[in-house]
Amino acid sequence: MTDEFDNIRDADGCEDYESMEESGLHEEETGETAEAAKDAVTVEDPVEEAEDAAAAALAEAKDKYMRLFAEFDNFRKRTAREKAETYQDAVSKTILELLPAIDSFGRAMDAPCTDEAYKNGMEKIYQQLEGLLKKLGIEEIPALNEPFDPKVHNAIRQVDDENFAENTVCEVYQKGYKLGDRIVRCAMVAVAN
Repeated sequence: MTDEFDNIRDADGCEDYESMEESGLHEEETGETAEAAKDAVTVEDPVEEAEDAAAAALAEAKDKYMRLFAEFDNFRKRTAREKAETYQDAVSKTILELLPAIDSFGRAMDAPCTDEAYKNGMEKIYQQLEGLLKKLGIEEIPALNEPFDPKVHNAIRQVDDENFAENTVCEVYQKGYKLGDRIVRCAMVAVAN
């Protein structure tokens, strides 16, 4: 019966099934058709393509937003820092110009005066000036009896004095001031040997 069936197939012009199996052509043909069918199935749906494109656009927009947010945050911090530095610059420059007048006021306070009312008035004005410095955050740099520090002290003279330890400030000619960590003016001092 298989011979009759084979003959029928031969009459149609097809190879017989057994010879195809022996040569392996039958398996290759079915494998190729399976791959072609698989490729036909894997063609994406236009809706899925649109969803993928929308997801990619959303990811790109989110990335741009995060970068813009980071840039704005850096700008805000930089602006705040620059504002604080500008304020400190303005205060230190203004106080630097006022310090000679305050120094003169201090020397005038040390001068002998016979008029008590005049002396009390001068003391009150001097206290107001010191209060103004404190209000602005200006602090006096400690100098007398302190170890010499070239960062905050300007030594203009060395003195041989046994009452003070070596490398110690023994005399202050001009007070030094600072604003936070910033030196407004170094103290002018004499240092003991």
